[in-house]
Amino acid sequence: MANKVFLVSSLCCFVLLLSNSIQADSDDNRKVYVVYMGHNTRDDISASSLHLSMLQQVTGRDGGRHMLKRYTKSFHGFSARLTQEEAQKLSGMEGVVSVFPSRKNKVATTSSWDFLGFPLKVNRSTTESDIIIGVLDTGIWPESPSFSDQGYGPPPAKWKGICEANFPCNNKIIGARHFKADGIYDPKDLKSPRDSEGHGTHTASTAAGNTVRNANMLGLHSGTARGGVPRARIAVYKVCWTDGCSDVDFLSGFEDAIADGVDIITASIGFPSAVELFEDGLAIGSFHAMRKGILTVQSAMNEGPNPQTLGSVAPWILTVAAGTKNPDLITPIRLGNNMFMPEMYRISWLVSMAQTCIRNSLDKNLVEGKIILCDQISTGEVEMLAGAVGSIMRYDGPYFEFIRSYPLPVSVVNPDQATNIIRYIRSTRNATAVIMKSEDVTNSSSPYVASFSSRGPNPINKNILKPDLTAPGVRILAAWPPVAPITQIEGDRRAVPFNMISGTSMACPHVTGIATYIKTFNPTWSPSAIKSALMTTASPMSAQINIDAEFAYGAGYLNPMKALKPGLVYDAGEVDYVTFLCQQDYSSKDIRIITGVNSSSCSQLMEQTKDLNYPTIVIPTLYNEAVDFNFSRTVTNVGSATSTYRALITQPRVSGLRIQVQPNVLHFEEYGQKLSFKVSVQATIQGQENSIVSGGLTWDDGVHQVRSPIVVHVP
Repeated sequence: MANKVFLVSSLCCFVLLLSNSIQADSDDNRKVYVVYMGHNTRDDISASSLHLSMLQQVTGRDGGRHMLKRYTKSFHGFSARLTQEEAQKLSGMEGVVSVFPSRKNKVATTSSWDFLGFPLKVNRSTTESDIIIGVLDTGIWPESPSFSDQGYGPPPAKWKGICEANFPCNNKIIGARHFKADGIYDPKDLKSPRDSEGHGTHTASTAAGNTVRNANMLGLHSGTARGGVPRARIAVYKVCWTDGCSDVDFLSGFEDAIADGVDIITASIGFPSAVELFEDGLAIGSFHAMRKGILTVQSAMNEGPNPQTLGSVAPWILTVAAGTKNPDLITPIRLGNNMFMPEMYRISWLVSMAQTCIRNSLDKNLVEGKIILCDQISTGEVEMLAGAVGSIMRYDGPYFEFIRSYPLPVSVVNPDQATNIIRYIRSTRNATAVIMKSEDVTNSSSPYVASFSSRGPNPINKNILKPDLTAPGVRILAAWPPVAPITQIEGDRRAVPFNMISGTSMACPHVTGIATYIKTFNPTWSPSAIKSALMTTASPMSAQINIDAEFAYGAGYLNPMKALKPGLVYDAGEVDYVTFLCQQDYSSKDIRIITGVNSSSCSQLMEQTKDLNYPTIVIPTLYNEAVDFNFSRTVTNVGSATSTYRALITQPRVSGLRIQVQPNVLHFEEYGQKLSFKVSVQATIQGQENSIVSGGLTWDDGVHQVRSPIVVHVP
């Protein structure tokens, strides 16, 4: 009898183990998917019940354990761990717009504002402190002086947000939430809206940080740090962690930001490749933000200089490229023969030769106490651990603007300079050098687009120019958490309250700050009107320096003071973007689900509006193929009530590009009046020519110049 009991127990144990093994195998095949269901017309209870029922239909009765997040506030849908087969079944269900894998996205000040011609004492609206910027990023460090609430009153009455996890909000940072749907944390992650990475603190202070005098990074770039709108409020939505930023958490951040009552959203994050609009969490979230009158500003990403590398392509998003500014930084080297070589980073003594300076390549006995010459760029960690007091690094490019901070004194030199240093070392038995302190210099070529900044053309919506415009994104000084390392190198314990970093992530909050500045004076303007004001007043950039032309810099370089008074704007509302979606082959059924409007009909919408009222025009073509296109546009008068604008055409003489405008004069008689015109474009790009030919249309009333690039290109 005892043997029988033992046998049954063993059999039960075996079955249990087998069941667990099967379950583990099943879970291994599951990935996180987002099920997007458009506009929400249900209450929380019925929506949640529907989500669970749908999930159980494809996963079984215990499907609830695979649910990660429900979206019911600002739009409709949920995220869950699914197999590919289950995801396909869900995508065919009634009311589902799209089902897509949750991707891991990336996170992509003093002199920069002065370089933009936006001085500290610029005229400001008394309503600036009523504006709330939602920051989707890695969190924030609330103790930074950039976020002090001294002199602030209580949050605006419209605010509905909260502060989670005992986060110490104040009257500057008025909301703080964090999202990690999978519940998997790295040891470095702080399970709260606090920032342990530095990225979110940096971007938030660039957009809306307080004025902080004597800000610097280890004595470099000393000056007054400030955001574009220092009196604006900040609401933090931590959606990025050590392992990246997922679509699932993006959508959670957008859902709460919209419901909480933010006025503008800044997102210095994204994916390094584009996908269809409603398979992109940020495009979905920003679409529903646009419907509530909230503009989303996003970084173009740092995958340049190759073409078609940007991940931000939706026309309702303002996509920002990174450009250089003045002053720049160099780090001179003084050799023992008194030869000076200005380039990139700090100070010390003797020189010895090395090669690639990779791990285990340096003999500590030979290197210790010396400056070494490395044949390639590195993090500096190997040199530091070997006991070197400095490093001179040869770098051939192309990412010259992406030089980082180092754990020891470093100067980065080009190949010719490296050759001269080698000649000097070989000419003497006692080669010496000093790496001088980095210093500010003026770069006569600035501004130009940084080599790392992602390029167009738009791989998804080929008639929409992306990026939209360029802003400072190279060596930007802004607030930094003391717990975040400045080099990511083990053993580098330096803590700084301000850090200097580069990326389109740094350019994005510059534009957010100025977009917010415009909104403080024009609170009723739509997101597209603000976007138009920024784009049509941007300063032209050189196609000789930036060979990718508009696909590198968009409409041009951010010009804050002109953007405040653009004269005319190209406005667009929800119906215009919905019509655009119809033209992108979304069905009337899809549109009704996305908008929640049962009367939406693509055929009717496309009869009413032929072209999206975008401030730029892009025409893809083939070599040696004649182009003949007509476009309709409408401008709204936001300048003088009575004004007359004349069309000025810019077109290269030898390109065969011909642009005509009818009518070529617009007479306005009141503020807010709308007038339409047609643009005719003819061109042929010959096989041996550049693949990009661009011109432009400028409406000029003698005070305002409203400029729109027109681009014909071979993808």
